[in-house]
Amino acid sequence: MSEPSPKDPAPAEDADSEPRPGRVRKPIGWSTIIIAVLVAVSAGLVWRRDGADGVLDILTHDLSLFSGILPRVLAGCLLGAFISEILPHEKVSRSLGPKSGLMGLLIGTAFGAILPGGPFTAYPVASALLAVGADFGATIAMVVSWTLIGYGRAVAWEIPIMGTDFTLWRIVISLPLPVLAGALGRFVYVRLYPKPLAKDDEN
Repeated sequence: MSEPSPKDPAPAEDADSEPRPGRVRKPIGWSTIIIAVLVAVSAGLVWRRDGADGVLDILTHDLSLFSGILPRVLAGCLLGAFISEILPHEKVSRSLGPKSGLMGLLIGTAFGAILPGGPFTAYPVASALLAVGADFGATIAMVVSWTLIGYGRAVAWEIPIMGTDFTLWRIVISLPLPVLAGALGRFVYVRLYPKPLAKDDEN
C-alpha cells in the first residue's frame, strides 16, 4: 500500500463550509442570576409586608400560570426542533444565509409578517432558522417583521380597536424597519464574528 506523499497536502476546506461561531448556552448565566436575586428580594419584601401567607398566595397563582403556559412552551420548542430537521439546510442557507443579500432580508421580512402565533411560535421558529443556515440579518428581519407587521395581531386586535386606516398606515410606515434592522444586524455580526480565512489565503 502506498503512503500519501507529503508534498500533496490535504485540500483546505472551504471557509464557507465551516460552521458559524455560535454562542454556547450555559444553564446558569448572568440573566438567570439577576432574575433569581430580584425574585429573592421581591419575595423578602412581600414576606415582610404580608407574611408567609402572601408569599404562598403568589406562588400558588404563579404555579397555575406556569401550568397553563408550559404546554405552549413545549409545543413551540417541538415545532422549532421539527422545523430544523425538516427544512433543507442548503436551500435555507442559499435563501436566508449570509450571501442572500437584500433578497434574504426581504424573504425574512415577508415570512415574519405572515407567521402566525405568539412568541411561543415565533422564537422557536427563529432559532430553528438559525440552526439550519439562516444568518443573523435575515432572522432579525423576520423577528422584527413578526413584531411590527404580523397580521395576526393586526386582524385580531388592531383593526377592531384602532380602525383600518390607522392599521394600514402603521404597517406601511413599519415596512422598511425589518429590512433596516436585518441589514444592521448582518453588518454588526460580520464584524463581531469575522469569517475564518482558508488555509490557502493565509499562505
